[in-house]
Amino acid sequence: MAMLILALGLVCILEGLVLVLAPSRLEDILRLLEEFPVETRRLLGGLAVTTGAILLWLAAMLGA
Repeated sequence: MAMLILALGLVCILEGLVLVLAPSRLEDILRLLEEFPVETRRLLGGLAVTTGAILLWLAAMLGA
């Protein structure tokens, strides 16, 4: 449970940093994503989830 809270906290920090440091760049990225077909966005989301799961697994294996 502690690892889940840690992961959620890190996500909040990273997403908050994007909004604080480059809000206009985020708007550009969202416009770019809007141009992708739904299948491509779904693939990107799946890759992000898979990458996150692998990183959490690695953290657990390393004793975090």
